[in-house]
Amino acid sequence: MLFNTILLALRSIRRNLLRSFLTMLGIVIGVGAVIAMVTLGNGATQAVHDQIASLGSNLLMVRTGQRMGQGGSGAPAFKEADAEAIALQIGGIRAVAAEARSGATVVANGRNWTTTVTGGSADWITAANWTLSAGRQFD
Repeated sequence: MLFNTILLALRSIRRNLLRSFLTMLGIVIGVGAVIAMVTLGNGATQAVHDQIASLGSNLLMVRTGQRMGQGGSGAPAFKEADAEAIALQIGGIRAVAAEARSGATVVANGRNWTTTVTGGSADWITAANWTLSAGRQFD
């Protein structure tokens, strides 16, 4: 019985070679597409996880916010004395760093680029758990 079924299947494949080939090609492409999508999803998930993990489990960022209500201008900026006071009042802090960001237009060789310029205090790289890849920090 099983042998006859196998013979019938092989005969059908031989009689319809183009249909069999296209069916097999469709299955291979479908399986490949599913594998590619799962791999891309896992890769993106891992990249986000690694980026969050690089911040460290002991990093706390405190930023001024936006005032609510009418005239919702930004809250007053932190001063260096504020950062030092936080470090003194809370024990176990390895680094306190100030950061400033601003949008700017960079002009070089007759071309303009709009970018964000970020500056930080001396402990900024330490607090962010980064390493300097080239150059040196400003004093």
